Amino acid sequence: METHAAPSSVPDALAEPTVPVGARWIAGVVLVNLGINAVLYAPLNVLLGLQATAIDPAAKEGMLSLVSAFGAAVALVANPLTGALSDRTTSRFGRRSPWVLGGAAVAVAALLFLASASTLTGTAALLALVVGWCCVQLGVNSAYSTIAATVPDRTPVSQRASVGGLGAMGQTVGILCGAVIGFVIGGDIGLGYGLCAAVMALSVIPYLTHRDDPVLPVAARQPFRFGAFLRGFWISPRRHPDFAWAWITRFLMFMGNQMTIVYLLFFLTDVIRHPDPAGGVLVLTGLYSVMVLLSAVAAGRMSDATGGRRRIFVAGSSGLIGVATLILAFFPVWPAAMLGAAVLGVGFGAYLAVDFALLTQVLPSASDRGKDLGVVNIAATLPQVFAPAAAWLAVTMLGGYTTMFLIAAVLCALGAVLVYRIKSVP
Repeated sequence: METHAAPSSVPDALAEPTVPVGARWIAGVVLVNLGINAVLYAPLNVLLGLQATAIDPAAKEGMLSLVSAFGAAVALVANPLTGALSDRTTSRFGRRSPWVLGGAAVAVAALLFLASASTLTGTAALLALVVGWCCVQLGVNSAYSTIAATVPDRTPVSQRASVGGLGAMGQTVGILCGAVIGFVIGGDIGLGYGLCAAVMALSVIPYLTHRDDPVLPVAARQPFRFGAFLRGFWISPRRHPDFAWAWITRFLMFMGNQMTIVYLLFFLTDVIRHPDPAGGVLVLTGLYSVMVLLSAVAAGRMSDATGGRRRIFVAGSSGLIGVATLILAFFPVWPAAMLGAAVLGVGFGAYLAVDFALLTQVLPSASDRGKDLGVVNIAATLPQVFAPAAAWLAVTMLGGYTTMFLIAAVLCALGAVLVYRIKSVP
């Protein structure tokens, strides 16, 4: 296990890291990201849609939006709350590891519950989907908020975009795994959820067995005051303007991206008329994933190699995501969909790698990294609440899928412009 030198007055858990992290530790973080995203995207892209269609084909879009919105609302609370609690955890296993393990266990149990929900019908089935998906979101967001906090905990600034790129690679492979699960199950929803549960359980083992998660001494933990704890979730834009602008740009980007993908299965079914929509989702996700893998690692290394320049990479990747949405808006045919998926992958891969590094550099306090990253992650979670509703409104009342993709393009363009309001990071 690596050691990180720190002044004697500062516990290792709170010190600014100076020693580069090794390949084994990075691999553990990457695999947790892989498991989390497989568990999120297999249900969102295929399994929940299949269950909604089985309950009521005529109302499938509304039901999927409802389930997604409730789950995202849980994620909205769970992410910063578990991050804040992990900041205060004095377990002998470290601050973050117990939450990674506990979150994975909750997610696995909830996935198995969703598998059993396939035997229900009508209102009972819809209620089971809502409850099960909310519990999945609770588990995976507990794991995600704490695994994300390990990067600024243990990784020097000069290495963060590279590690962020590899983390984005893990996220992308997880998304691809989710698409593969949706494709290979042949409509067997229970099998799909069982595979998701297995992936989640296995993905956390390498990190937990080589976690480099120093213990927070009890004496270094601030006394708990409920009012102060709640107030800590408000980070003043006046005192921390760069943090505020980073939050806003992240919200815009994830809103645009989420609107682009939320109805992918239905877009292939109802607009492109793909003969095998689940197979189409797999192909598009595969193209997207390959490009994310390439661009995330490359952009992360380039950003670190240029002395930590972040904003130009974030702005450029935001613009590429906007271009991808325009391709889908104006050319709703299968070849254009494949091109759009590739462009989206290039843009989002570069964005995930570099924006994460940028965010770690504008966090207000080393002692509250988990909580602050949880607040940041709200910017990625809120779109899961708003994007399905906005997508439903665009598709059903405002002109269809073209309008939906145009709205996504405008949001991405705003994100590209506003990142230059961040002044403390080049």
